[in-house]
Amino acid sequence: MIIWTNGCFDVLHRGHIELFKYAKSLGGQLHVGIDSDYKVNKDKGNDRPVFSEDDRRYMVDAIKYVDHTYIFSSTSDLEQLIKFLNPDIMVIGSDWKGKTVIGKQYAKRLEFFDRIKRYSTTEILRWTNNRK
Repeated sequence: MIIWTNGCFDVLHRGHIELFKYAKSLGGQLHVGIDSDYKVNKDKGNDRPVFSEDDRRYMVDAIKYVDHTYIFSSTSDLEQLIKFLNPDIMVIGSDWKGKTVIGKQYAKRLEFFDRIKRYSTTEILRWTNNRK
């Protein structure tokens, strides 16, 4: 069984680990898509990413729940990757409920993961910048 999730994973935190743990608990191999530096910069702004795509991939690869990682640079790259993998389950954050989920038509089942509210890379960066 193939399980898919994706994101920036720019500043790893407990919320990311909980997502990977939950996805892996569904059974099978966990495949994780990571936004490229170009995509993160385009989507999140000039001060992002904090860590390079190589560093982010290295860190995500080191997590025991993750079996395979991929870097993608656009929504069409993401869609093609999901189409190719044809996952049994796609796991995404519950903040995507009611929104367009790229590649969901290629997954047999879509699962929503309830994000842990206080864990957000954007909020962590905002908090640390305000402490300076």
